[in-house]
Amino acid sequence: MSGAAPTTPSTSGTEPRGPRPKPFFTPKKIIIYTTLFFFSLYFLFPLYVMVVTSLKSMPEIRFGNIFALPAAPNFDAWVKAWTSACTGLTCNGLSPGFWNSVRITIPSTIVSIFIAAVNGYALVNWRFKGSEIFFSILIFGSFIPYQVMLYPLVIITREMGIFGSLQGVILIHTIFGMPILTLLFRNYFASLPQELFKAARVDGAGFWRIFFEIMLPMSLPIFVVALILQVTGIWNDFLFGVVFAGTQNLPMTVQLNNIVNSAQGTPEYNVNMAATVLTGLVPLIIYFVSGKLFVRGVAAGAVKG
Repeated sequence: MSGAAPTTPSTSGTEPRGPRPKPFFTPKKIIIYTTLFFFSLYFLFPLYVMVVTSLKSMPEIRFGNIFALPAAPNFDAWVKAWTSACTGLTCNGLSPGFWNSVRITIPSTIVSIFIAAVNGYALVNWRFKGSEIFFSILIFGSFIPYQVMLYPLVIITREMGIFGSLQGVILIHTIFGMPILTLLFRNYFASLPQELFKAARVDGAGFWRIFFEIMLPMSLPIFVVALILQVTGIWNDFLFGVVFAGTQNLPMTVQLNNIVNSAQGTPEYNVNMAATVLTGLVPLIIYFVSGKLFVRGVAAGAVKG
């Protein structure tokens, strides 16, 4: 046994290497999060006012603070907005307008997305003579203001016998959604590997087989992007609905305008706020459900051009 004292191990070789981790609250992050927080408040505060106002009674709204929480929350205004609020000459609430909007939105969205997907696929993978000119004309049409086209479109739909009907407003929404949707699908299909298309061609696959069996299964994110854009645009539309739908087929946004701008009786702000929230619920739900796929679609090439 040795009588020498034990030596202290050196710690110089055990120290962690590499750059030190940065603190979470850096000046750059503080500025970014503060800016995002205030912008979030800017957009969410009107929604907060609408919701709390819709849950109050009219005496509480008249004599209380607009920003205060309701003392005794109730859904009477929501029930009245849906079932018995007056929208012009009738007092059936927003429910007829909701179903009219559903009947307009579903076929307009499905048809316009399908045609735009085929257009984008053909413009990328099956180029024909003059395809670039056709695409340029299509995109140019999207920059013409809708108001300029209203009178010619009224004449055209009248001659077709569909003015003042659901078919008329469905056709208008389908056509006006075509340019931006074609641009989205064209850019997305251009970002896919061309080797897939060429290999399918070598194996003897044709136009529709490649489209349905190869392109469509790879295109879920861009379809979600197109779905959100079309549903939001068509559901929130007021102009085409009030001009082309006819008095018996008014969509929800037009009936909301009739409730808010009613000249009869005392304004019921709680009913107006409840009707406004009800009208915006469908786009909000779609955004919350498919938000991740929307971001994936945008990141995958939807906005490249």
